Amino acid sequence: MSEKEKLMIVEDLQVSYGSIEAVKGISFDVYKGEVVTILGANGAGKTTTLRTISGLLKAKSGSIRYKELELTSIPAHDIVGLGISQAPEGRRVFGTLTVEENLKLGAYSKKTINMATLSWIYELFPRLKERKKQLAGTLSGGEQQMLAIGRALMSEPEMLLLDEPSLGLAPVLVKTIFETIKQIKHSGVTVLLVEQNAKAALKLADRGYVLEVGKIVAQGTSKELLESPDIQEAYLGKKK
Repeated sequence: MSEKEKLMIVEDLQVSYGSIEAVKGISFDVYKGEVVTILGANGAGKTTTLRTISGLLKAKSGSIRYKELELTSIPAHDIVGLGISQAPEGRRVFGTLTVEENLKLGAYSKKTINMATLSWIYELFPRLKERKKQLAGTLSGGEQQMLAIGRALMSEPEMLLLDEPSLGLAPVLVKTIFETIKQIKHSGVTVLLVEQNAKAALKLADRGYVLEVGKIVAQGTSKELLESPDIQEAYLGKKK
């Protein structure tokens, strides 16, 4: 790993909601070109971590360095301009706009919309191309998830933050979404993936971190985590 470039270094990150400590001093790093997954149950602090990286929440203390820049003091809209974009949990598409209008909004940080990027997103998600004139609010949950990821890719990020992309989707659609994430990685985009579906995430990711009540309790390569008896029992439904 040493010859690879570290794209992001998170050190001793603490985030609170009022008096409630949601993230309790976590440290992790992400290398360029990797898929790194953060696993954990509901309420573990996964979404809070992503929202703090993208500037939507303020860190109480600690450091988030992206290409040597300290992100904790940079506003969210400027973070997108640095090459980080997020597909949020719950998709958050603009229901009264068409699919294509939603996608084009993803490029708001760019001076012009790169039509080659739009074409690439339609290749990744042929379903979106078929429905590009359709109102986003009329799409199925899986299609809205594709749209949320596509919209995040329109800013041409170097690093893509994905928050629970498989949530509420049928198994066949989960498979499609994870296949597409693999293609996104192969295109050179680094992916930080927050996911409750531990098995699917670890099959795709290079490395993983496990969060429990705001603390990292396990980390390793995907293979190490998949083979860990503790992880199997807690997240993969297998007994020790």
